[in-house]
Amino acid sequence: MRKTTYILIFIFLFQMANAQIHEIGVFAGGSNFIGDVGKTNYIAPNKPAFGVLYKWNKSPRYSWRFSIMTSNVEGDDADSDLASRQERGLAFKNSITEFSAGFEFNFFDFNQHKSGFISTPYIYTGLSYFMRDNLYVINKEYGSKDRSGSIAIPIIGGLKMKIADHYVLGIEAGARYTYADDIDGSMPKDGNLDSFKFGNTNSNDWYVFTGLTLTYTFGNKPCYCAD
Repeated sequence: MRKTTYILIFIFLFQMANAQIHEIGVFAGGSNFIGDVGKTNYIAPNKPAFGVLYKWNKSPRYSWRFSIMTSNVEGDDADSDLASRQERGLAFKNSITEFSAGFEFNFFDFNQHKSGFISTPYIYTGLSYFMRDNLYVINKEYGSKDRSGSIAIPIIGGLKMKIADHYVLGIEAGARYTYADDIDGSMPKDGNLDSFKFGNTNSNDWYVFTGLTLTYTFGNKPCYCAD
């Protein structure tokens, strides 16, 4: 019985790998932070960001997408347009590692087996889990406790194009709304540090990844039939 189960699993995985179009590739670009310290610009990359991603294209219109991305994020009140932040004068750095899974939708059919150049705008959303240092601020001096994780919702828009057989180039910008407010140390998780909280308690942190993706496609030509 066990051997039969293994054989069936192997056949299923083999058929899945050959009946679909898969993509694997890299992301390179920059990151920026939106919170209680530093600039409030939505897209203003100031630190490099890198990642790897995988897509399982279920049809010319939608894909399941998985990614791992990492970047240092930082904010400096001296760069802010707000006089109150400039006067406060805080600056922080944190390290983010993100794991994300979700759904990518193409506005136009993107059948990679078509010959010639094709392109489409796309959007992506899903669920992300990210790790960061637990920062806190005492007398304008930053400290850090152990790293911890939180959930974020990615909201990504981009444009992708087939630039050669098996290769797809994309440009995208993606904001992540986090269920955390301590990336910049303004709302430390440690209850003993409650007296050192500052900033807007009703607004969580955001971080943004902006850059290019380059993926390699593989798998036999599928029959895009209705599920």
